[in-house]
Amino acid sequence: MALLADSTVGERGRVLQVDGMDDVAIRLLEMGLTPGVEFELLGIAPLGDPIEIAIRGYRLSLRKSEAARVTVELIA
Repeated sequence: MALLADSTVGERGRVLQVDGMDDVAIRLLEMGLTPGVEFELLGIAPLGDPIEIAIRGYRLSLRKSEAARVTVELIA
């Protein structure tokens, strides 16, 4: 298990869970970061924030603090 925020460009994985039950966690779930969904990390901004992932057929940009709340499983 790892955090989405710790992934590197080009890695693929599967979302295991989103931590918390506050507004940010609910917003992440509403954007499609639900358990079981696969993603690919497409890019990281030069200063490390935000990150861009491909998920459910679209591109999603997340703050590093938001990505740190998403537990993932990397797949080869």
